Amino acid sequence: MAASFGIQSWIEGGVVAAVIMLNIVVGFFQEFQAAKTMDSLRSLSSPTAHAVRDGNNQVIVTAEIVPGDLVELKTGDTIPADTRLIEAVNFETNEALLTGESLPVRKETASIFPDDTGPGDRLNVAYSSSTVTKGRARGIVFATGIYTEIGQIAVALRGKSSRRREPKRREDGTASTGRWMQAWTLTFSDAVGRFLGVNVGTPLQRKLSKLALLLLGTAIACAIIVLGSNEFNTKREVIIYAVATGLSMIPASLIVVLTITMAAGTKRMVQRNVIVRNLKSLEALGGVTNICSDKTGTLTQGTMIVKKAWIPGRGTYSVGATSEPFNPTQGQLGLQDAQPKDIDFQLSDAEGTPINPEEVVARDPTLQEYLNVASLANLATVHQVQGEWHGRGDPTEIAIQVFASRFNWNRLRLATGEKPQWHEVAEFPFDSDVKKMSVIFEHDQSQKQWVFTKGAVERVLSSCPRYAVGDEIKHLTPDVEQDILRNMEALARLGLRVLALASRTDIRHVIDNEAELDRGLFETDLVFLP
Repeated sequence: MAASFGIQSWIEGGVVAAVIMLNIVVGFFQEFQAAKTMDSLRSLSSPTAHAVRDGNNQVIVTAEIVPGDLVELKTGDTIPADTRLIEAVNFETNEALLTGESLPVRKETASIFPDDTGPGDRLNVAYSSSTVTKGRARGIVFATGIYTEIGQIAVALRGKSSRRREPKRREDGTASTGRWMQAWTLTFSDAVGRFLGVNVGTPLQRKLSKLALLLLGTAIACAIIVLGSNEFNTKREVIIYAVATGLSMIPASLIVVLTITMAAGTKRMVQRNVIVRNLKSLEALGGVTNICSDKTGTLTQGTMIVKKAWIPGRGTYSVGATSEPFNPTQGQLGLQDAQPKDIDFQLSDAEGTPINPEEVVARDPTLQEYLNVASLANLATVHQVQGEWHGRGDPTEIAIQVFASRFNWNRLRLATGEKPQWHEVAEFPFDSDVKKMSVIFEHDQSQKQWVFTKGAVERVLSSCPRYAVGDEIKHLTPDVEQDILRNMEALARLGLRVLALASRTDIRHVIDNEAELDRGLFETDLVFLP
């Protein structure tokens, strides 16, 4: 551009200047949009926290939390700092952000671990930026900011390696003079390479730098040849001819092509919901042939989706592919009359016939009872805010709640609002010993109380002398039990986590929040609902 203006080639110089301005505008706009998106992502860290100071429970801005603060945590909270738990009640956190573990981690306050224990195994610590999926807890903050586990990851990613080459040393740690000379020579060559741009930046930038050096050398050689053929005459016409010969070596459309290519690439990435913070990242992506990644901690999202649901006498429900795990309106719902063990899931018609969920549930009492258990024996909630669906609670329970919501059988609709159909009487939280959780709900219209249970298939099955087949209740024989287990194995072979549901209605009347209930008396004689 400068050379064009120097020889008063205004049109060519103007075109080059316009292309450069276009490149600047595109880059600025893209980075501005990415910066706005990144600002919204920073909400991942909880903006406020509940801390006890001067004997009072106060709402404190997360940035003002300091080591030594006593913080209180409950379901749905984002943990503000690394916290040593001193009290926990049925407390679980989602640490997929830190460890890649998709299932919630149950915390234990009494446990003590060696100093070299990894973050995923420290069950007495709640980590910054992880979320509480269940229960409540209190703890003492011992690390904030960059001193937290998640902060250490950020520091490691931000760190820069030394630019000085180290010499190869002998076994005793010393290095010869030759090795020092080699290290200094390589360090100097690295510095020259960085100045020329041939060993820094993206692969495309390095290639362009090498091309620029080649073209510069060629242009200088051509200019010298032109001047030499004119006996190095310094007349204006000779100089212009020499400069023009040199400039002719430069591909004038290169900048235009690069700008258009980057703009098109950015548009394609945005269409695929990828945040392009810097256009240089697109250049680096163009040099990638294969991406090898460990799933844990990179591809793990910490969310689940119910893919299959089997109801004896009704068939197997399947949920189609969806990119929004919390949205019950996304993903086609299909019904296959066969049992899971009799279905070849490799076939294209394995998901069955598409159905209208609300029409099906309106005429099927068995499905309604199944969804009552799925929705009410569940502490998670799914709701819509400004057109976007959100889930709160344990990932497994959220997935089950979303499945129930596909039939408009959401817990919030059934148990809250102006005219709730059910109200909760008691809860038996999940216990790792019994591997079940149960709730007692009362139907407001009939005043009848029900026990709704969900848990590991084997444990729920052992508490069920009967099972539901369509509209009938039959005795659970050993043959039927083995058939149920074979269906469980068929689903497990698909890589699915399998749970069972059960219910019971012939129980004594329980008063709201009645103390000292024996869960063993209520979690027996259940009716199995797979």
